[in-house]
Amino acid sequence: MKAAVLGMGAWGTTFAQVMADAGVDVVMWGRDEATAQEITVEHTNSRRLPQVTLPDRVTATTDASAALSGADVVVVAVPSQFARGILEPLAASVPLSAVVVSLMKGVELGTDLRMSEVVSQALAVSPDRVVVVSGPNLAAEIAARQPTATVVSGASTDAMATVTTACSNAYFRPYTNADVIGVELCGAVKNVIAVAVGMAQGRGFGHNTTATIITRGLAEITRLGLRLGAEGETFPGLAGMGDLMATCASPLSRNHTLGKHLGQGLTLDEAIAQTGGTAEGVKSCRSVQELARQVGVDMPITDAVVAVLHEGMPVDDMTRALLSRPHKSEGVDATPVRVDGTR
Repeated sequence: MKAAVLGMGAWGTTFAQVMADAGVDVVMWGRDEATAQEITVEHTNSRRLPQVTLPDRVTATTDASAALSGADVVVVAVPSQFARGILEPLAASVPLSAVVVSLMKGVELGTDLRMSEVVSQALAVSPDRVVVVSGPNLAAEIAARQPTATVVSGASTDAMATVTTACSNAYFRPYTNADVIGVELCGAVKNVIAVAVGMAQGRGFGHNTTATIITRGLAEITRLGLRLGAEGETFPGLAGMGDLMATCASPLSRNHTLGKHLGQGLTLDEAIAQTGGTAEGVKSCRSVQELARQVGVDMPITDAVVAVLHEGMPVDDMTRALLSRPHKSEGVDATPVRVDGTR
């Protein structure tokens, strides 16, 4: 089996290693000639994964057509809000029989589309050829070959089976889940909740506050997912609570780290610079908020993160606003939305 990975960031490089360790020949694509050369010759990506040596099966190129030629699996690992512009020029080079895998987590600004929908449109492939991989997948730990599990989600059983085979190895165990909506929404919103947890911890708040934000954050994710037709069992699973816990608790999480810097008093620009890499929650929080408002779902933590990141609200004011909300039941409103948008 041959795979192409579009993107040479930390997660894309890590997933290339995962597939190579499963016996797949992998060609990575990116625009940085120096990084491509380093991956091919030195088998390292020192900028994104320092101290990690990649398998010999992993090479890289800046020639997209060469990377995609003959690929059975095409993995997309680029920043979510730039994905459409990056992918559209590559559509003609994607093999007609290839399964396309989205590693991205987010909702596209302006369209409110999930990343699998963006991939399908941008690469002009049918939705049943698109598969999502999501879960508690911190790149640095997986690159160190620490045991973890993930979720492979898609509309086609055959496509999921292809991806499962391509990424299953001694330390990386995939589980399948046909609930693409639920899996993708978990991956998108957990980044926003992780920013909120980081901000609280940056202010010096402890485990009670962290547990409160995580559990109420999961309630927000569940409300939105159920309203959009997701399956309830997805949210307490690997793609939901599993990914939420890893992202909110680990200093390896860029979203958590960025939130912590904000809680310690840095501006957003300063926090982004200190964090390094892409913290998807910064932009995704607004698209998640747009989607929630479109379908009438209350998401106070998401609203609070948007207010701090993009509207100038101080972190302490955010905390007071969340705690002063009207009292309510802990339950989740699961009223689904029909295709026409009504409930």
